Amino acid sequence: MSDHVETDTDCEPDSEERELESQLLERREAALAHVVKFGDPVLKSVASPVAGFSPELRTEVERMVAIMRDGMGVGLAATQLGVLRRLLVFQAGPDGEPTALVNPVVEWLSDEAILAEEGCLSLPRVSMDVERSLHARVSGFDAEGEAIVIEASGLEARVLQHEIDHLDGILILDRTSRDQRKGALRALREGGGYSPPDEYDDDDGDGEFREPRTDA
Repeated sequence: MSDHVETDTDCEPDSEERELESQLLERREAALAHVVKFGDPVLKSVASPVAGFSPELRTEVERMVAIMRDGMGVGLAATQLGVLRRLLVFQAGPDGEPTALVNPVVEWLSDEAILAEEGCLSLPRVSMDVERSLHARVSGFDAEGEAIVIEASGLEARVLQHEIDHLDGILILDRTSRDQRKGALRALREGGGYSPPDEYDDDDGDGEFREPRTDA
């Protein structure tokens, strides 16, 4: 028999964790309220190049980073906030540094590709399998107007391709299989959820599995 006596102090961690989780969910909901959702024509529009670099642009970048983080995403394009400018931010992983990319250009994509589950902040409660190049080279400018080139692999390459697609009016719905597109569209129309088969399924027997989901 244990001689441990439960006290109020013992309960505090659980209570604090629940309070923190509640606060995070509230922040996420508040952030996602700023994100344009499926059905808005801006998501199918091509963004225009950013013409100049200014304090206002840096302020917009800070706002986008805050919304991306609070929304628990790994990337965000300006079009997702209803702003048709070629601007995106991304943070590939919790330990990554938030990065802004202005007027991005895909310089090169590897022939080697991988299938992974993707979600999108603009497509609530749905995700689908998307094949992307495993490696990418993207050029552009930072928020100060300095030219940069990003050699990306894995998650970072996937997020960059996802966000640049947004700037070109392309959604993950346009990149997935016909069956998954139909399932996701039905869920979006009905306000439900959709996800592809279990990520560890190997129905075709080729020994290849989907990578975990990313949201951008």
